[in-house]
Amino acid sequence: MTDSSAPPLTLRYAAHTDRGLVRGENLDAAWAGDGLLAVADGFGPPSPNGLVSASALQAMAAAPAPQPGALLDGLRLAAQRAADAVRALTTSDSALSGAGTTLTALAWSGSELALVHVGDSRAYLLRNGDLLQLTHDDTLVQGMIDKGELTEHEAARHPQRAILTRALHGGDIVEPSVLPQYDPSPGDRYLLCSDGLHTVLHPVVLRDTLMRHQDPNGVVGELIALVRRAGAPDNVAIVVADVLPPRR
Repeated sequence: MTDSSAPPLTLRYAAHTDRGLVRGENLDAAWAGDGLLAVADGFGPPSPNGLVSASALQAMAAAPAPQPGALLDGLRLAAQRAADAVRALTTSDSALSGAGTTLTALAWSGSELALVHVGDSRAYLLRNGDLLQLTHDDTLVQGMIDKGELTEHEAARHPQRAILTRALHGGDIVEPSVLPQYDPSPGDRYLLCSDGLHTVLHPVVLRDTLMRHQDPNGVVGELIALVRRAGAPDNVAIVVADVLPPRR
């Protein structure tokens, strides 16, 4: 439960996308604005300016602001709008047949903070020097790991590691998972990213980079540089956000 007397959250954040060094198009998108931070990793036929992933984030951002104490309901509505926008776009244009996107978003209202997720983009929390993965990949290999059929090490090299089991697209209706996080604390640092980051950089590198910079812009800049130094085989979307002490 949340404390209705708790002061409202204030977050400081930075966001960036990068085409990488191999892909011809950038299908990833990132959003950073008051009350909503999000990344989306588009897939399928190339589209101008990451059209499919951008449509999901724009639909979420355009949803009505949640009523006080109703963040989860508001987040579900925003996520449904994102799913509807992707479905409408991909079914109305034959050139986008088979296209879709992941979606990982962090939203806050008052003293509440929550996550919504579908696909293999991720959300992490850095707290007291520990990096915690908050989301669960919707992929074929993650399902095999969950069943004990693969180890993490084997999954990283599996030929089907990029196959998604859940995403937003024009096929069967998929509802993103809403993951409540009711205990944000000043000093927390959140990282949202597409798989172009987390499949290239080891979690220890992510943690150390998140800890090295005071400002989110510095973190985002170094992460992009590190991915490029490692070959940047995919598009990258990153959002870094800090929970600040209450305003006095």
